Amino acid sequence: MIHHPAVKQNPSLVIFLPLLYTVWSDDVLTPTEINTLHALINKQQWLSTEERSFLLSQIDPSNPPSAEDLRNWLKEIRKVGVSHAISFASLGNALASLSGHVLQPEVQRSLVGVEETLGIIPQEVAYTFYPESRKTLTQAQGTLHTFNVDAMANMLEGKHANLIAKVKTILSDPEFAYLDTDSLSLQREKVLRWAKHLAKQGFGSIAYPKEYGGQNDMAAYFTIMETLSYHDLSLVVKFGVQFGLWGMSVYFLGTEKHHKKYLKDIGTLALPGCFAMTETNHGSNVRGVETTATYNHQYKTFTIHTPHELAQKEYIGNAALHGQMATVFAKLIIDGKDYGVSAFVVPLRDASGKLLPGITIEDCGRKMGLNGVDNGKISFNTVVIPKENMLDRFASVDEHGKFVSPIASDNRRFFTMLGTLVGGRIGIPRSALATSKSGLTIAIRYGDQRKQFGPEGAAEVPILNYRTHQRRLMPLLANVYALHFSLQYLTERFINRTEEEMQEIEALAAGLKSFATWNNTQTLQECREACGGKGYLSENRIDALKNDSDIYTTFEGDNTVLMQLVAKSRLTEFKQEFSNMNAMRILNYVADKAKTSLTELNPFVIRNTDEEHLLDPEFHLSAFRFRERDILTSAAKRLKRHLDSGMDSFDAFNICQHHLVEVAFAHVERVILEQFQLAVQRTSDEGCKKVLNKLCVLFALNQFEKNKGWYLENGYMEGVKTKVIRKHLNQLCWEVRQDAVPLTDAFKIPEACLSAPIARRK
Repeated sequence: MIHHPAVKQNPSLVIFLPLLYTVWSDDVLTPTEINTLHALINKQQWLSTEERSFLLSQIDPSNPPSAEDLRNWLKEIRKVGVSHAISFASLGNALASLSGHVLQPEVQRSLVGVEETLGIIPQEVAYTFYPESRKTLTQAQGTLHTFNVDAMANMLEGKHANLIAKVKTILSDPEFAYLDTDSLSLQREKVLRWAKHLAKQGFGSIAYPKEYGGQNDMAAYFTIMETLSYHDLSLVVKFGVQFGLWGMSVYFLGTEKHHKKYLKDIGTLALPGCFAMTETNHGSNVRGVETTATYNHQYKTFTIHTPHELAQKEYIGNAALHGQMATVFAKLIIDGKDYGVSAFVVPLRDASGKLLPGITIEDCGRKMGLNGVDNGKISFNTVVIPKENMLDRFASVDEHGKFVSPIASDNRRFFTMLGTLVGGRIGIPRSALATSKSGLTIAIRYGDQRKQFGPEGAAEVPILNYRTHQRRLMPLLANVYALHFSLQYLTERFINRTEEEMQEIEALAAGLKSFATWNNTQTLQECREACGGKGYLSENRIDALKNDSDIYTTFEGDNTVLMQLVAKSRLTEFKQEFSNMNAMRILNYVADKAKTSLTELNPFVIRNTDEEHLLDPEFHLSAFRFRERDILTSAAKRLKRHLDSGMDSFDAFNICQHHLVEVAFAHVERVILEQFQLAVQRTSDEGCKKVLNKLCVLFALNQFEKNKGWYLENGYMEGVKTKVIRKHLNQLCWEVRQDAVPLTDAFKIPEACLSAPIARRK
């Protein structure tokens, strides 16, 4: 076109050059574009018949310009400075001026508004020809360092920073390099060897009393479990079964004679063992186990027996290969009477690994994950053990062959026995937390470095700059920080517990275990998808993290069952609260409820979209507390209504199960927010405090978004308010993105443990 005689004769025709380049730049001229351009050209009165015919020939789809033509057109257009490229008219006018030709006013006016006619954003005309001039907010966003990473790491690690550093150093040793094999035997032997290395460091016995080789430091044990979870979860489970479940059951359920006999060897892994509670027919229902322990007073022995195949102990870690002894949960039978579940130490193998008489063990084989753990099924065929093998802290048989216990109530004794083992429900969520941190570190680093798409003709943009990517990952990053502080709180309460607090702590452990492991499953799925095909490659570790931790929603109790336990605990407290109230306190309670309705449910508050209000921590906590209390109250009323109608209590609870799970969620979410807010308040470093506050607000707003249906249904918020909450949630995700990489750096996960090419720093 540039060198065509018609253009040389009338340089004004170059005014159409930017327009023609734009419509042909995608190599397709649509019917709508053809019709629009035909109409535009035909209405130009200043064109001669020959000039009009020439221009129409330039938009003939059967005779498109060549690639060389387009390159030459662009080269000619770019001779004009970008300052003129504010519209097709101004750009065309500048092109004509280059040849010393001044366009007539009617010619200049001819292309005014044509961008809008063709669906082109006028202010973006320049980017078609000068893509390097485009500067967007999305392009400009990146990682900043608004806080001191080391200060944040020190706060997260707390008093166990030195222990954590020691464990991380060991995990970074070449001996702990990952084993790339599908061989079950090689994986299991490697994990056993790793566990022995850790035992030599004194990590296995660290929670046991000093006289048995330990340091009497339960908090350190949980810290080690969490830190090991950055490495390999088969190792974590092997470690937890040996030193936690097996060792702690002997420690907590046994007495001094058991401690002296077993604990030191358990802590050094000289005596590998198992925790045999779960049966094929009875998983979460421990009270229903069918394995029997029948006492023989004449010989002062117990006979451990599996009455049928479905009563076998199943999915028992350490059983298939390495376990030499097991804590076996069985029904205690004395003179034909069932005295409920007790625990017994039962030998499985001799020191050479040979099964003992009456013991049958079947390997569970390959699993979805955790294939470094040798799970097995155990059956007992009239296996005789001495009387002293009964773990007798809470129940025993006296010298006369009679059942005795320091706890008279069967119910209380059973739950006291299980309550001492609640530590597993602390170790598992802390392990899941570390797994979530690993997945997010990989996905966020990758998103910060991986570039995809971008403004037309301009450089590509890191995928972490895209709002949808931020909405996927930033709330999950807030979740892991929130869970970190709430699990620290749970750990402290468990370690410093009193007997009166035990039921509440057990319920809290059940709830946080469920929330943390469900969150972990969701987090790792999002991380996998956020990394695209790279996330599917085993070398980038997300597959191992997903597969190995998936069972966490079932380990130590099925999550849905555990959430019902939480709800029942809350209902018990609710009932006790009212039963202990006198008439005046009940009136005060009703008055407080009425006051809440007046202040929080008045039309102004439920529609209040003021930014200061929506980002206010007091508003967040009040809303969470209101939801918790309201759901609990409505569940209690619903149950009472069914019971008052004569319905069996079992059926009443079954009808209300979904409602009860919501009670548990509301309670756990409130505790998590409360502890997060307290952690922010305790933070002295201003940079850390500012970013933690953002994460805390993000956690709260994300829960509002998740539960907005409930808040709308119950009149606590109106649609206008939930819409603005969503806007602030999006904005917070945008702001937290700039801190996302440093926030994951603060986890201080060893590079040897990440071992993911997509997470390597460029």
